[in-house]
Amino acid sequence: MHMGIIKPRQLASFEQVRSLGLSYVEFTCNVNVDLSDFLASVAAYRAESERTGVAVASIGRWGPDRVAKDGSLIEEELQTSYRLIDAAQQLGCPVFVCGCNYVEELSLYDNATAAIAYFAKLIEYGGSRNVRIATYNCHWNSYVVDANAWKLIHGHLPELGIKYDPSHARYAGQDYLQEARDWGHRFYHVHLKGSVVIDGKRFDDPPAGLDQTDWPTFMSILYAQGYAGNLSIEPHSATWKDELGEKGIRFTIDYFRKLLFQ
Repeated sequence: MHMGIIKPRQLASFEQVRSLGLSYVEFTCNVNVDLSDFLASVAAYRAESERTGVAVASIGRWGPDRVAKDGSLIEEELQTSYRLIDAAQQLGCPVFVCGCNYVEELSLYDNATAAIAYFAKLIEYGGSRNVRIATYNCHWNSYVVDANAWKLIHGHLPELGIKYDPSHARYAGQDYLQEARDWGHRFYHVHLKGSVVIDGKRFDDPPAGLDQTDWPTFMSILYAQGYAGNLSIEPHSATWKDELGEKGIRFTIDYFRKLLFQ
């Protein structure tokens, strides 16, 4: 396993990651974000990756609708996913992360059928480009977030992986250790984000290791599953910003280096 961090889509991010002593950077390309500069600058990103020795381990797209009200696939979003998979190929990035919205006007069967069709297209497109597809377990406009959906969709698509973040399971009242036990063999990418739940409600996302997640046990399960993917630090707190945020990132790096026996 290797440790990296999510950073803004900027060339400077590569040098910042190298200064932290981490192996890779992760980029998010979410809904309502202009991606034209990023897509037009992939060659420059590749050059900076090669110069610094910092790899790009994951490109993800959170939030957009992929399925229309009538159950058809939204072509514009499909093409955006294709372009991001092309970027991943050029950057040597092995994983593209996405989700799928639930259309209330459709039955569960029709929703699952549409999601399978969408992911199948991405798997076929990415397969010829050495880019694997993973669904995120974040609830942001996606219902493919737990065992019920994974049994339906991932059960039908053996090449579809999971980008897993224990905090999302915790905030949804799910058992993240059980999910890692039962589905860790399908994990393609893992996020390290702290979570604190008080009185059944989300309180804060402090640095991983300064939270309530049982990270040693979670890591033990990953080892038992033979997980050899990446661990991506996700700073995600309104509290841990600026100087305090930098200290938190350093804490998480030191904490997980022990769990990685580094």
